[in-house]
Amino acid sequence: MSNIIDWRWIPRGILLGLLAFAIFGPLANLLLWAVAERWYFPHTLPLQYGFSFWANVFSPRGNALSSLATSVVIAGLTVVVSLGLAIPAGYALARLKLPFRGLILLTLLIPQAFPNLPVYVNIAQMFYSFGLNGTITGVVLVHVTHGLVYAVWIATAAFSAIDRELEEAARSMGASALKTFFDITLPIAAPGLLASAIFVFLESLDEFTGTYFVGAPDISTLPLLLYTASSGGNYQIASISALILLVPSIAFMFVVERFLRADVLSKVGR
Repeated sequence: MSNIIDWRWIPRGILLGLLAFAIFGPLANLLLWAVAERWYFPHTLPLQYGFSFWANVFSPRGNALSSLATSVVIAGLTVVVSLGLAIPAGYALARLKLPFRGLILLTLLIPQAFPNLPVYVNIAQMFYSFGLNGTITGVVLVHVTHGLVYAVWIATAAFSAIDRELEEAARSMGASALKTFFDITLPIAAPGLLASAIFVFLESLDEFTGTYFVGAPDISTLPLLLYTASSGGNYQIASISALILLVPSIAFMFVVERFLRADVLSKVGR
């Protein structure tokens, strides 16, 4: 009885193996550096493992916890400002017959269309004249320019996915437009808005370039700490900082997958 080999699976297996290596290889290297006490060329693996660098990071003299707290505060404020602007804008784009609606949505992508470096250099110069450099307010405003894209697009999709007949039924029963919005429309759109808030939060949590040019050296966030450690050759501290940033990103992605429905996704950008 001869074994029949399906040769078609060989290139697929190679492709999947390369994909797995591209995804999990850097993560494995990150984990190794996070627990490496001594590791230098030409050794393939660390010579000594331990958690002394973790103790340094979380010690009272370490800056990781204070930088993480600053990052969380900035990300939270960015979410509040972005959603405060995105909810009325998203509702207007979803419900009102606005001229050039598609052009308005595309205009929100302008901050993403240009290289970040020259944009943030000019923003830093402008903020300096207003005294916003080195302040939480200045950093939050920079983060909002990026977060607002996700917030408005997803909020527009969330409101567009709501059946208008539900709002019309509430209005026909005597509810005012404001009461209909808060009692009917907003609760139904809440899962999409929650997903929007998570996207904005993660974008702000990982933002480096804008924070560096507008906030440094007075404002220290976790991405700035990661950059400082890696540029100084302290790869253990950099890897630990990266893992701290990675945990909320993965956790929140599961939340997004749970709440961002397919009907909302189908309305994004439409």
